[in-house]
Amino acid sequence: MKVLLVNGSPHKEGCTYTALQEVEKELNAEGVETEIFWLGTKPISGCLGCAQCIKRGPNGEPASLRCFMDDVVNEFLDKASEADGFVFGSPVHYAALSGALTSFMDRAFYGKGKVFRYKPAAGIVSARRGGTTAAFDQINKYFTISSMPVVSSKYWNMVHGNTPDQVRQDEEGMQIMRELGRNMAWLLKCIEAGRAAGIPDPVKEKPIQTNFIR
Repeated sequence: MKVLLVNGSPHKEGCTYTALQEVEKELNAEGVETEIFWLGTKPISGCLGCAQCIKRGPNGEPASLRCFMDDVVNEFLDKASEADGFVFGSPVHYAALSGALTSFMDRAFYGKGKVFRYKPAAGIVSARRGGTTAAFDQINKYFTISSMPVVSSKYWNMVHGNTPDQVRQDEEGMQIMRELGRNMAWLLKCIEAGRAAGIPDPVKEKPIQTNFIR
């Protein structure tokens, strides 16, 4: 089992990374392989809605799912197909996710149901002071539109502090991260045991799309 932890901060080893590390420690202690995937500092374009990543070829072959903008999003998607679970972390910018992570997730999730479906996911947010719950709500919407079990902790998944050292002093926040890691490992093991016992994935219906005009 492997979990990808995505660091959506421009700071490679800042506050968001510190929180992700605490989750990672518990996953590793439970025997789960991990990788922290940093978005870096290069600009990440938002999704253009061109649908090139989900179009089938001339002979009906499956779509590649790769974006025509060959950047960190494609690097992630190559790894995501083999991952069993995800943790996405972001600093809070103006009571929302970082612009980089928002653009990244818009493109990574667009039309990629088969990459993420039924894989557990969790979001964590890091702030000096406020805006955490709004950002936390935003990040969870990617999971609940993708049939992903959402992993929770003893409180909303957030840490507070302006530096990594201050985040480490947030004892409750660090405990939330540890419990999140253990809960993620537990759910992954439950899913693995269920599949070994012959329990199939839920039946997926053909999508129905409606709008609100007549």
